[in-house]
Formats: sequence, C-alpha cells, structure tokens
Amino acid sequence: MKYFKCLKPNLDPKPFLDEIASIDGAWDMSTGRQDKIKVQREAKAIPIRGLRKSAIGDRARRDVHESRWTTGSQPFVKVREFLEQFAEEQDSILGRAKIVALPAGKRVYPHIDRGDYYRVRNRYHFVLRSTDGSWMKAGDEEVRMKEGELWWFDNDQMHEAMNDGDQDRIHIIFDMLPAHRAEEVFGTAA
Repeated sequence: MKYFKCLKPNLDPKPFLDEIASIDGAWDMSTGRQDKIKVQREAKAIPIRGLRKSAIGDRARRDVHESRWTTGSQPFVKVREFLEQFAEEQDSILGRAKIVALPAGKRVYPHIDRGDYYRVRNRYHFVLRSTDGSWMKAGDEEVRMKEGELWWFDNDQMHEAMNDGDQDRIHIIFDMLPAHRAEEVFGTAA
C-alpha cells in the first residue's frame, strides 16, 4: 500500500476513551467541524491543537503553519501526553490535532486537504473505537483500521471515510511536521 501504513497495531485505547467519557459535554465544546467544513459536516470533534489565529495575517487558514494547544485541551492530559511522546519518537513537530467521532451511518465526504500547511505534514489516525474497523479510502486504496491501531495516511490523495458500524467511531486525528523540514517551513531548524 502506498497511501496507508499501520505504524502501531496494539495500542490500548481504553485510557483515552475513559478520559473523554470523564469530561461532561466534551463533544459539545466545539461545533466548527460540523458548521464550517462541508465534507465533514456529519462528524463531531474535540479540538486539541488548532492553528494559531494570531499568525493568520493575510494567509488562508490552510496555509497557516503555526499551531497551539486549545484552551479546551487542558483536561485531555492522556491525549496530550500521547501526542507529545509520539511526536518526539518520530522526530517531528506536532501540528493540529483533534478527537473525532463519526456517528453510526455517517460519513466524511471525498476531499483532498489542500494548502501549504498540509503539503509538508504527515497525517495520522489513532483508532480508539470502531465496531468492525474504520473504513477509509485514499486514492484507489481502501483499509479497515482496527481499534488500537495507529495509522499514517496520505491526505494529499482524494480521501473519504464512512462509519458502517452501530456506534460512534472515535479517532484521534493529528498532523506532524518532520523536524528536518522545520527550517523550510519556519525559517529555523527544530
């Protein structure tokens, strides 16, 4: 496969699911994904890292490289620790991140993530919950990501997802910039 790669097959999703469940109204804190991104209108999200709004200037949001922890990410200690540890392990700089729930019978419509931000970053999915595996397609390849798996996939390809299970499909979705590209992107080495 050229558009998907399972990097870690046996992570324990339970601590992360317990952390999400312990926070009242976690899924209601932000509705930007449903409200503003048409192809993702059926998904719910908890923003963990977002673009640094003060860095937008005259750039489109998809071209802003600078990111930061969201205010709402504070109670998600385990998620934040996991993201920091994996970024260090991969010699990468953490970018945007969110916890995403795709309800049963819903989908993320076909799209390509365009812009300077996405051009230089790798996209990852850590599957926390999925009934029969999370179906995704990128380019001409299809996979079923299983609970506890961490995947890289090429979001420069046309991609889509569907939840054909009977419960919410929950993933941590995040981006990382390889450290060797820091000077190219930020003008300084990591």
